[in-house]
Amino acid sequence: MHLAIISRNPYLYSTRRLVEAALRQHHTIRVVDPLRCMVHINAQKPGLILNDGSLFPLDAIIPRIGPSVTMYGLALVRQFEMMGIFSLNESQAIAHSRDKLSCLQVLARHGISVPRTIFTNQPEHVREAVELVGGTPVVLKLVTSSQGMGVMLADSIQMARSVLDTFYSLGQSILIQEYVSEAKGQDLRAFVVGDRVVAAIRRIAAVGEFRSNLHRGGQSEKAELGSEYAEIAVRAVQAMGLNVAGVDMLESKRGPMVLEVNSSPGLEGIETTTGVDIAEEIIRFVSEHARAGKAVERIEV
Repeated sequence: MHLAIISRNPYLYSTRRLVEAALRQHHTIRVVDPLRCMVHINAQKPGLILNDGSLFPLDAIIPRIGPSVTMYGLALVRQFEMMGIFSLNESQAIAHSRDKLSCLQVLARHGISVPRTIFTNQPEHVREAVELVGGTPVVLKLVTSSQGMGVMLADSIQMARSVLDTFYSLGQSILIQEYVSEAKGQDLRAFVVGDRVVAAIRRIAAVGEFRSNLHRGGQSEKAELGSEYAEIAVRAVQAMGLNVAGVDMLESKRGPMVLEVNSSPGLEGIETTTGVDIAEEIIRFVSEHARAGKAVERIEV
């Protein structure tokens, strides 16, 4: 099959591993930088043009879109969809997953437990909002944060108000979310491919840090998910309309609680911790589900 990875950097661990897995399975593959493409919007014959003027026939794409190029990357994925090309994760589902507010709303609508969360742009609502999520300490999150950036812990209403005032003045949207103390700075990352969890790790925050993200100095260990947690992880991915995703969950007194669903989860931490060849699983899923005969014509300019 002819595959393409939508990624700005072909040397990133996740991108390299996917390329290696595709070649081992005897597929043709290339890495396409979304910022080096020109989208041709045409009702009769939508197309794409690369800087070198060509794009070999394609059966499927694997979006690996970083937060900094979300808008342009989604436009590119939508264009491939218009051209009848199978996308590992579709554009609308990726868009929902990138917006933490939208993600939580979709999950809650499907009956999936999430932390109590308030969204407001009125500073005078801060005290009431904090009380509604269970009081301080309280987690404050930028709606579009990633890798633990833009996530803060406020120990008092005064601190929460100060942080919110600052971000409101910068035009940023903030979520006010309950702090699940029993999680003790740990969470679970389940990697879902299709309808099953293929690997899972427990992420443990560094000393003095409440965020367990590996990019924030957290440690990881292999985790064996119970059936309840595995089922919730798969349900969360399906609720978001995704095929492949990382699901971050807390172990709370109320049972599994989903923090977020990541549509472009990194492979390095979970592959090196568990020894599972997730890239192989992803490429196998793509090759089994890509629609035959839907290929992008070669473009010459």
